[in-house]
Amino acid sequence: MFSAAINRFLEHDGWALASHIAMSALMALFPFMIVIASLASMIGASDLANRAATLLFEIWPADIAAPLASEIRKVLTVTRGDALTFGALFAVYFASNGIEALRIGLNRAYGAVEWRAWYWTRLESILFVLVSAAALMIFAVLVVLWPVLWQTVMAWAPALEAQLQPLRFLVGVIRYVVTGAVMFVVLTAAHLLIAAGRRSFRQVMPGVALTIIAWFAGGAIFGAYIADFGQRGYVTTYAGLASVAIALVFLYVLGALFLLGGEVNAALIDHAEERD
Repeated sequence: MFSAAINRFLEHDGWALASHIAMSALMALFPFMIVIASLASMIGASDLANRAATLLFEIWPADIAAPLASEIRKVLTVTRGDALTFGALFAVYFASNGIEALRIGLNRAYGAVEWRAWYWTRLESILFVLVSAAALMIFAVLVVLWPVLWQTVMAWAPALEAQLQPLRFLVGVIRYVVTGAVMFVVLTAAHLLIAAGRRSFRQVMPGVALTIIAWFAGGAIFGAYIADFGQRGYVTTYAGLASVAIALVFLYVLGALFLLGGEVNAALIDHAEERD
């Protein structure tokens, strides 16, 4: 079954679509953070945008995330009073290009023909961007509140500090579990809502689970490769653009794994239909 999925991936120009997803994702990343900064300025909590950027890159390999995070923080330090103005609207529109790239890849993987009008699909992508930005803001609030809550408990009952110390490790584990859960919800929504056609939760679950596992494993392997000797090669080849090239290759790998998850689902669906 997995070999059938790989054959489908190759037949559907998976590598070319993965490069399209990588470029679209990188180009949509900065507008997406501008949207978050605009939302944060609306509620008078500009620091939440920096917290959201930290959360966004938390599971990325450090050598890949650090240069991008540094540039994004430079963008976020610019005072933005353009909430709900043309600047923010254009940022939302360009951020939605990343969702459109995912739609094209999933439609090709499932062999689905997009029957909806282009403006409906674009509105859906924009809504997906806004919901994702709001969700990231909520998680940022939780991250901000957690240290405050911990300090309050310690001040109220300092004798509990020794007993509660093991919870710090547990909190780290929970953060990865929560990150995986968020990824599961986002990927499931992409397979069920973004792609054309109708599929059940049971039909998309194998590909979503495979994508999450492959993303964690691929991120760890690629991060180790960059940390050991890969970065020097990129610096030698791309000079000042090395960090951008590394990010593009990383997103390219993630895009290919995402499409492979869709191909696995499609292969399983076809197999079930043939068996029935």
